[in-house]
Amino acid sequence: MGTGTGPAVVGKGIRSSGGIILKSGDNQLHIDPGVGAMTKAAEYGVNIREHTALLISHAHLHHTNDANAIIDTMSYSGLDKKGVLIANKTVINGTDNYEPSISQYHKSLLERFIVVDRDQRIGINDIEIHAITARHSDPNSLGFKVFTPDFTLTYSGDTVYSADIVEQYKGSHILILNVPSMKKTESNLCIADAVKIIDKVKPRLAVLTHFGYDMIKADPLYEIRDVQKQTQVQTLAAKDGMVLNPGSYSASSGQKTLQGFKQ
Repeated sequence: MGTGTGPAVVGKGIRSSGGIILKSGDNQLHIDPGVGAMTKAAEYGVNIREHTALLISHAHLHHTNDANAIIDTMSYSGLDKKGVLIANKTVINGTDNYEPSISQYHKSLLERFIVVDRDQRIGINDIEIHAITARHSDPNSLGFKVFTPDFTLTYSGDTVYSADIVEQYKGSHILILNVPSMKKTESNLCIADAVKIIDKVKPRLAVLTHFGYDMIKADPLYEIRDVQKQTQVQTLAAKDGMVLNPGSYSASSGQKTLQGFKQ
């Protein structure tokens, strides 16, 4: 429901940072509900009351801004105490540099909240969620690898490139990479990093998202064509409101299908 980041993109209304909705069976997960998550849910027909869980990778505004409002809505202000929050230590407890992103009151509205660290696994119904390493300015940053009965999806979160991080992504049917920048930075992936990652992981589908101003200016659609050409992997540039069903894309025989996920 949101594919942008930064004040020059989200602040000017060019794109939202409302996160990703992932559906599998009766499960509905909301990953990184940043700025615009509430309004975009209404706009795109996403029923927040149907959320099973909220996954938050780190404590930055474009990943957490609407989290308390989402919790309030999914639990009907606590009248129907429900839902699971899975988030890193900074989001829940804060650090010297960060206040907690979730208020005590909103934590009390949930069925449960789980503070996760890297390499921890959590089961929700028939889904297993693996918290994986991400290296970013929030020292406890995570990515998520989601195992369902039918597919495996990996979300990088915000991170820099490193060989050990890429190793975690292997075995993914769908790989979602946050790529804010055209050029190398100290805290995020760039287009060249995305090419290296996709070429090593070889997912059945790669999706690039979380675009900063220079990516938007360069036109993600143009950049993605070059990524796909270099990697020979089906690659998409996400846009707000985009709904994907990997079963509609060419894949090797025996591919399982994802009911749908919305950016």
